[in-house]
Amino acid sequence: MSSTYNGLGLNLGNLARISNAETRSISAENFTGAKGKGGMATEGTGAQSARELGVGWKVSPCISVDGSSTVTLADITGPGAIQQLWFTILPKYWRALILRIYWDGEGTPSVEVPLGDFFCMGWGVRANVTSLPVAVNPAGGLNCYWEMPFRRQAMITLENLLPDPIEGFFYQINYTLTTVEEDRAYFHAQFRRSNPLPYKQVYTIVDGIQGQGHFVGVYMAWGVNNNLWWGEGEIKFYLDGDGEYPTICGTGAEDYFGGAWGFEQPAGRYGEFSSPFSGMPQVIRPDGLNSANTRFGLYRWHVMDPIRFKQDLRVTMQALGWRMTLEGKPRYLALQDDIASTAFWYQIEPHAVFPTLPAFEYLEVI
Repeated sequence: MSSTYNGLGLNLGNLARISNAETRSISAENFTGAKGKGGMATEGTGAQSARELGVGWKVSPCISVDGSSTVTLADITGPGAIQQLWFTILPKYWRALILRIYWDGEGTPSVEVPLGDFFCMGWGVRANVTSLPVAVNPAGGLNCYWEMPFRRQAMITLENLLPDPIEGFFYQINYTLTTVEEDRAYFHAQFRRSNPLPYKQVYTIVDGIQGQGHFVGVYMAWGVNNNLWWGEGEIKFYLDGDGEYPTICGTGAEDYFGGAWGFEQPAGRYGEFSSPFSGMPQVIRPDGLNSANTRFGLYRWHVMDPIRFKQDLRVTMQALGWRMTLEGKPRYLALQDDIASTAFWYQIEPHAVFPTLPAFEYLEVI
């Protein structure tokens, strides 16, 4: 049957439509995703376990990444779109592995993020996420459903920042080969961290974005270094030439991430939550011994309310809490916290070159 539907923009309303798009999948059992070439490995990380069973019996389920090296997970000739990523590796490596994605042969990546932060897991501690574009399932199954169209090529790489090899990296990259309309933009993601944020300085989630596109979300790993409530800060979106003042200004961190009143549950505890478009799925509490600070993982996806820009975009978040004066009166306190963020957006290429990613010593969670 012939069809004009290209199989992109999937939702329950169009799931019954027939398309001539072709489904492919890349993993350690089919490194190229080629048709009819899966499960053919004669050697791999499972060869010893499969020695009595032979070819086709999970001979190559995962890979090892040599120390201080980069492996290419996928090199796909388009046009098409990546539709799902599934990865898993021990959490202690989530900040040591850097995920990069390049579109159409570009010289610099459109995605450059530590593996854990890309999947809302910046602290190296497992938690569950049940949002629409990102899901983290027991025990550390990292899933991404952002649609990522490309026209000529998609290349996905993984860099090991450590000097020693990392073993047991499992992955599945599901994609489609199909036509891509002219108005579908390219997916981007950029990581930043300040540890600690200098006093009275505003945290920058992303800036220097040039071109037309739309901002679709942010994940933040926020480690608090002060007592009292920490989430009074306002997020600000500077669009298309905005100067000192932004077009969009939020009213507080917990407001932006979909919560209210300090995320407080009864009995004076933070209430973790994970919903389709916003959440605070992770609260790491001090243990009175080795864990000294409270750490939060938060996300906000602009799936139903993308922030559209035509020329440029800058996004900032204030780190603002409360202090008590000697007279017992509350006043705002500019915080000096450990804050990391991953910004997600779509734009027409070319993109501006990202800031240089810091060395592992400045990325690791300590």
